[in-house]
Amino acid sequence: MRVLQTIREMHEASRAPKRDNRRVGLVPTMGALHDGHISLVRAAKARCDVVAVSIFVNPTQFGPSEDLSRYPRTFDRDCELLAQENVDFVFAPAIDKMYDNRATTWVEVAGLSERLDGKSRPGHFRGVATVVAKLFHIVEPDLAFFGQKDAAQLVIIRRMVRDLNFPVEIVACPIVREPDGLAMSSRNAYLSCEERQSSLVLNRSLREVETAFKAGERQIELLLQRGTRTIAAQPEVRLDYFEIVDPETLEPAVEAEGSMVAVAAYVGTTRLIDNLLLKE
Repeated sequence: MRVLQTIREMHEASRAPKRDNRRVGLVPTMGALHDGHISLVRAAKARCDVVAVSIFVNPTQFGPSEDLSRYPRTFDRDCELLAQENVDFVFAPAIDKMYDNRATTWVEVAGLSERLDGKSRPGHFRGVATVVAKLFHIVEPDLAFFGQKDAAQLVIIRRMVRDLNFPVEIVACPIVREPDGLAMSSRNAYLSCEERQSSLVLNRSLREVETAFKAGERQIELLLQRGTRTIAAQPEVRLDYFEIVDPETLEPAVEAEGSMVAVAAYVGTTRLIDNLLLKE
């Protein structure tokens, strides 16, 4: 496994296999890898001849009061995990390699970027779209793999790829959960023992809605009430949003069937997200 730190190195490394008609897969990450990330790597290995994993804590997607400085950084351990998975390349650029301090160009997916997480994190998805666009230009992957947990991010990246004609297939991979149902996240490391227990209410609220849906409830307002009541019963958790949306547009769903239930909440000072699709 090669660890590459410059854009030129990564660009040349990814172009070489493409000359032999080998497919290149990209798994973009911010490091602090867990089994959810590893599931993306394995999905990439199954479909691609060469796999690159980027490790870059992207400063432009953090707000001024967010956790950039304390975001977990476990680079040596991450590389050990990726070597065990036989990843071909790790792209780990410094901030000044990715962002020239004279740069004034951004990628923004209008409309979508203001929904769900974008409402409470202004500018977040502009940072996400910009860094992913840069990674696509640098790595030139045939396929890129993202987790369904970051559902809004996935929708935005797909729209960006479509609108800007990137020649890359976006592959969505299922949410990976702890045995008790908590969606895996690098930010779970912030949780105290008590907060870790309280955090289970996110998944529980989604399952409450799913149970009501499978029992025949189709009124979206009543489904929303079911979920928000579950969150409200856990006073240590502060709700950011609980919405039922169209999974393609992130707009409020018109019908429950095929919609996505999405939740974001603060457990202590840690913001967590989760979602599920409602289907028969």
